[in-house]
Amino acid sequence: MHVETTIFEPSDWVPNNQRLPVLLYKGLFGDGPFDFEGRFAENSWTGIWTNGVFDYQHYHAGAHEVLGVARGSARLLIGGPSGQAIKVTAGDCLVLPAGTGHQNLGCTSDFQVVGAYPKGQHADIQTSAASNEMLAKIASVPLPHSDPVEGPLGFLTKTWQ
Repeated sequence: MHVETTIFEPSDWVPNNQRLPVLLYKGLFGDGPFDFEGRFAENSWTGIWTNGVFDYQHYHAGAHEVLGVARGSARLLIGGPSGQAIKVTAGDCLVLPAGTGHQNLGCTSDFQVVGAYPKGQHADIQTSAASNEMLAKIASVPLPHSDPVEGPLGFLTKTWQ
């Protein structure tokens, strides 16, 4: 497994998160399917859902979000309108800190992600510029107690301090 980190500066109306990097875990499938739902639940990430990624730019002000690519592939625009297009395939996993813009630019017909949030956090879909109050909310979202993939001693808990 390889983990890439990127910090995104504000992009047009998307605030992003200048304190915490986006984490991209590559190649979690190895020799077979990876049980994102089970792993996220085991590591105290809740509100688990299975679907795709919206085809419009948005961010969450009240939650960090994990997206595990269960099937297919997609090009996701991470970091707002002037962010970075990232190709993700089955077995990849993204952790987006609160405030990070994301959008599906195109995907295979079988594209499916499993998403979740740290315990006690819930997604709120934001599609407009963040007010000062919203920026304060993003800054105050608590850090997760556990990495969604590797658990309490995982890469996220070491990197997001």
